[in-house]
Amino acid sequence: MVVPESHNDKLSPNGSVGRGTIPQYGSYPSASQHSGSPQRFISNGSISTISPSIHHDPEYTETDFLLPSQLYGRSTLSRSTSAKDAGGSVQPAESLRSMLLQILVPFLLAGLGTICAGMLLEVVQSWDVFQEITELFILVPAVLGMKGNLEMTLASRLSTAVNAGKMESTREKWMLIMGNLALKQLQATVLGLLASLMATVLGWMAEGQMPLHHIMLLCSASVSTTFFASLLQGIIMVGVILGSMRMGINPDNVATPMAASFGDLITLALLACFSQWFFSLIELYPYVLYLVDMLFLCLIPLWVVISSKHPASQLLLCTGWEPIITAMVISSIGGLILDKAVSDPNLAGIIVYAPVINGIGGNLVSIQASRISTNLHLNYSHKEVPEDRKGCFSPCRTFFGSGANHRCAQVLLLLVIPGQFVFLHAIHLLKGGHTLPSALFTVSFLSASLIQVFCLLCIADCMVHFLWRQGKDPDSYSIPYLTALGDLLGTVLLSLAFVLLWYVGDSGIV
Repeated sequence: MVVPESHNDKLSPNGSVGRGTIPQYGSYPSASQHSGSPQRFISNGSISTISPSIHHDPEYTETDFLLPSQLYGRSTLSRSTSAKDAGGSVQPAESLRSMLLQILVPFLLAGLGTICAGMLLEVVQSWDVFQEITELFILVPAVLGMKGNLEMTLASRLSTAVNAGKMESTREKWMLIMGNLALKQLQATVLGLLASLMATVLGWMAEGQMPLHHIMLLCSASVSTTFFASLLQGIIMVGVILGSMRMGINPDNVATPMAASFGDLITLALLACFSQWFFSLIELYPYVLYLVDMLFLCLIPLWVVISSKHPASQLLLCTGWEPIITAMVISSIGGLILDKAVSDPNLAGIIVYAPVINGIGGNLVSIQASRISTNLHLNYSHKEVPEDRKGCFSPCRTFFGSGANHRCAQVLLLLVIPGQFVFLHAIHLLKGGHTLPSALFTVSFLSASLIQVFCLLCIADCMVHFLWRQGKDPDSYSIPYLTALGDLLGTVLLSLAFVLLWYVGDSGIV
């Protein structure tokens, strides 16, 4: 996106701040360019040189690991006290039309992906493995949510790195990418195993028993799915980020929804195929399941070594587990609710809509969380937040104000009704229905979606600023919590909508 040339500052060759243009996305100098001549800011905005004999190793914290140089601790953009007090962003100007267009295309693609995932889930639920091992329904939201968390946190971190100029140096760029991809493979392997164990525990609590071969199938299918889905989608995500940077598009607007466009479909297809394949081997060749688990576990040291090569991924190697594990537990609870809903004949048909409402809600709130996080990284120092975020939280602050993020929240909320209306009718057309959804069904589904996204946007606004004040990186912490809450909220609200339809005797079509 081209940035207006007026009312902005740039660094002049002598190091002082002058009038001119702001670099476009990804155009800030990289840390490696400054490593030979340490510099610091002084009060008048100029840069002075520190004696090379006085050198301190950079200390990375959870909020500045993408911005290790003091040049990145606070953006080279000029800041006025009034702008910060108003909570406004001094990021490159972005028109409403540009924002809407950048969000709309990935949003529609993500919606198409979730529709396909829902229809695939409706088909595979009749497969032998899903009929025999019903705990797979508990595993589905956990695996889909976990995959989405890993993709979206990767997208958010790399988007922040692009906007902060950390992707300009070729060596620094590929070290950052390789470290993050290795870290994601490690997280996918460990979380895939934990998700299967969580599904086992919840299934045992619900049924009172759990055969050993069912446990091994859940573990093998979950770890295999998360590993290959994470590898494939991680490579695609890096391509999206680099392409956005080259085209001058703000990656915050496109990366997180593109990460989920067909991610649910790919992950669900892999889970169904691996589950059915392992189910066919479980009687004759049960040792194959053990070998598969051992193979992926043996790769863990390799991912640890590679991810330790870059300070950003090295820090997350120690601190990035809390949000994604907590999110997996929350999504598993949503999976338990879905498992009970699917087994209830009065709630027939709910399974095709669950990925749609959960996926769309998570995609929209991830855009907002990523934008707020980028704004904080660029415009505010460690643990510093806008003045209007220091008091009690009010939902009005999320949607009403002069900042770009207020406007983005309004756009995202306004997309819910028309977007879900289109997706709802697309589902009925793809299912071969010659009838339309009933008015009550349509109102119930759209109301559930609107309530879900409204709550998530309010929670995101509060959570991202709270995490920043606590010294935690919102890119890594907020999105897992938000998408997991989106899964739980979406499943609960959708179940309530179907219960209402069953209570009044509405079949959902006219």
